[in-house]
Amino acid sequence: MTQLERSLKGEITPEMFTIAKDEGIDPEIIRKRVAEGKIVIPSNGRRKSKAVGIGKGLRTKVNASIGTSTDIIDLEMEVQKAKIAEEYGADTLMDLSVGGDIKKIRKAVMEAINLPIGTVPLYEAFAISIEKYGAAVKMPKELLFEITERQCSEGVSFMAIHCGINRRTVEMLRRQHYRYGGLVSKGGAYMVAWMEYNNQENPLYEHFDTVVDILKKYDVVLSLGNGFRAGAIHDANDRVQMQELIINCELAEIGREAGCQTMVEGPGHIPINEIEATIVLQKKMSGEAPFYMLGPITTDIAPGYDHITSAIGAALSSAYGADFICYVTPAEHLGLPFPEDVREGVIAARIAAHVGDMIKKKDTKADKLISKARRDMCWEEQFKYAIDPIRAKEIKSKRDNGEGLSCTMCGKFCANLILKGIFDKELAFHDKK
Repeated sequence: MTQLERSLKGEITPEMFTIAKDEGIDPEIIRKRVAEGKIVIPSNGRRKSKAVGIGKGLRTKVNASIGTSTDIIDLEMEVQKAKIAEEYGADTLMDLSVGGDIKKIRKAVMEAINLPIGTVPLYEAFAISIEKYGAAVKMPKELLFEITERQCSEGVSFMAIHCGINRRTVEMLRRQHYRYGGLVSKGGAYMVAWMEYNNQENPLYEHFDTVVDILKKYDVVLSLGNGFRAGAIHDANDRVQMQELIINCELAEIGREAGCQTMVEGPGHIPINEIEATIVLQKKMSGEAPFYMLGPITTDIAPGYDHITSAIGAALSSAYGADFICYVTPAEHLGLPFPEDVREGVIAARIAAHVGDMIKKKDTKADKLISKARRDMCWEEQFKYAIDPIRAKEIKSKRDNGEGLSCTMCGKFCANLILKGIFDKELAFHDKK
């Protein structure tokens, strides 16, 4: 049985107990929200992984994506990237490999880390079709379901599956005269090309019951993919994207009623004034299914700094109620991310998630503690609460003045040194509160 089915029977699973302890929440609340479809737990029994809860009332989770391209295939580097993502605090990892021996790469990544692993099975199906049949559009539809089940049997915990693309949404894309940014989802583009070439409906939409049956069998979380997500802020929330969101929210409910854990994916590029409305609509239409925001990127003019444009969008998304964000690295729009890009992306996304949780969960305890440590110039305490203590220590050590207390930003003009001892009584009273 799935976590959802077990919760409906009143069972609090070991994973629910672990998540409740980590989050400081009553296990019964976790069980109830899993039963309602408001929390999902990516935990395929075929592979032991860290228990992670995604959804209502929980801290915002961060996903890191890695994977080969057809131009850069380096298994060892992908494993290194996976380990860095785990080391720097990602909650989950997606292997999006499209080049090389995809199965071998996935196996190596899954053996290297303890995080729940996600995939897009459509990628491997199309890669096999290109190699075997000479073109992705010649893929037999049965191959999609074969690859999906094979990856589930290997222990994948959640899957992005592009079920919301159908003949209606493709026609809407044509009628609105395409887009400024084009179609930027690899899975979405391949599926649309397949549908147009074969003049057939998307098998993942037409046979959605088969998709649900496969994922339910292994208790894999169905992440309803955003194949028509905007790749430019001027395309955000256009008709085709909103139509896909409506379909995905409906499918989330259908999957949930069948006993399959489901969540919905959100837009890639979006201006900040449209983020809240998007989340409100998704939550209302899906019955508060967890919302997985891809980024989102909030301006199109910052290649090389898109981990920053994304962190802005992710912080707002988290504050407005998004449950799960996918990091973006500095290499976005420029090339395949390298290990150092993964570190930057994870840290930026974690900062954004925390900024959002400060509002959504009113969680400011760490901020208060690090502030007091700064006031008292307790450097080790500051590093303890820093989101990246390694980077903080590196910067401090390179600029050390050898005086222990102050730093080289102000030196002897340190504001806290100037007032040290003057407000000791007030300080003692304040810190008791």
